[in-house]
Amino acid sequence: MTVTIVLLATALVIVVALLAAAGAGALARMDGATYPAALTRAATTFAAVITLSAAVTAALGTLLT
Repeated sequence: MTVTIVLLATALVIVVALLAAAGAGALARMDGATYPAALTRAATTFAAVITLSAAVTAALGTLLT
């Protein structure tokens, strides 16, 4: 049961990160950025979402133990 919850939560975080990255890339292109600049912004957004979810998980882990 626990493994299933962890896998589902991981999949959800990755999907949200990909959607945020796609949105950031699209907004960058609409703003007139070049493809490499838009890809850089998308990658930065993806990394930020993953880092934020790791930080929230660590904070919740220390609170709940």
